[in-house]
Amino acid sequence: MEINRRQRWSITIIILVALLFFSIALFSTIGSADISILETLKIVGSRIPVVKDTIDLKGIPDSHLTIILKVRIPRILLGVLVGAALSSVGAAFQGIFKNPMADPYVIGISSGAALGAAIAIIIKSKLSLLGFSSVSMGAYIGAIVSTFLVFFISRVKNRVPVTTLLLSGIAVGQFLTAIMSFLMVIYSKDLTKIIYWTLGSFAGKSWNQLIPVALPIMISIVVLNFFARDLNVMLTGEESAKNMGIEVEKVKVIILFICAFTTAMAVSVSGIIGFVGLIIPHIVRLIVGPDHRILIPASALVGGIFMTYADTIARTIISPIEIPVGIITALFGGPFFIYLLRKKKRTS
Repeated sequence: MEINRRQRWSITIIILVALLFFSIALFSTIGSADISILETLKIVGSRIPVVKDTIDLKGIPDSHLTIILKVRIPRILLGVLVGAALSSVGAAFQGIFKNPMADPYVIGISSGAALGAAIAIIIKSKLSLLGFSSVSMGAYIGAIVSTFLVFFISRVKNRVPVTTLLLSGIAVGQFLTAIMSFLMVIYSKDLTKIIYWTLGSFAGKSWNQLIPVALPIMISIVVLNFFARDLNVMLTGEESAKNMGIEVEKVKVIILFICAFTTAMAVSVSGIIGFVGLIIPHIVRLIVGPDHRILIPASALVGGIFMTYADTIARTIISPIEIPVGIITALFGGPFFIYLLRKKKRTS
């Protein structure tokens, strides 16, 4: 039975990886410049050590090389990373909270990131570090600080009750949002920039934004998978998990901070992109089941695929004007969230 299950999981992952690479190749060809899939594959292949000597780039304009290698590919890969990060974190949070409506921003991370980014925009700092702009650093610091604040507020002795954590996240999130709203009123000349950042976008992103976050996000997702069995057992109840030798409070705290770090890295370069961490894990759960050993990696891959579609729609639907990708994900996520609410109402 276990062998058959693992075979199904392996097939699922292989299919999703193939779909991901297909999506990257396909959407690299879509844009104002008409570049074929064959040209795109040749250009990308010319940078792969094993096959680059066998590829002939004659007849391909230098402008196409620049567009594919310096504009489209890094932007698409960044979207894949952010989508994977938010979706895998969403799956983990839904497991911790035992609630399909939990998402990566449930403990006030988005509010902290938004406030940090708003402050950086207002002070107009030109500071950069390791490829991160001042706005990205502000968002990252804000997200991490808000997570620590929620954690210490919700901590009761040596325990972190899930309900208290959720309520603390809501309270802190509202408080930080109120501060940001106050700053937006006072510094109205920066209002447009702040609002645009909170809607999320990959416009103008390049290797400079991709490289600093790529390895930390990928490592975080891999580490999160190591806690899949613990999350499975915790779904049966915390007391049952303790009886099976799992240090529940320790596991919750570790997962919480891995998720906070991963989300902070993602929003620092993309802004707030809502609903991805909500809808993707839920859809994947309906297909592969609730076992986190397949749910987390499958959610990461589906999240990456979904983000390539969403970002392509955002940059092409009313070209040359670009829509923030957060609007596109909200258009998908809003109706799905309503569906979840109605489904929960019928089953309660």
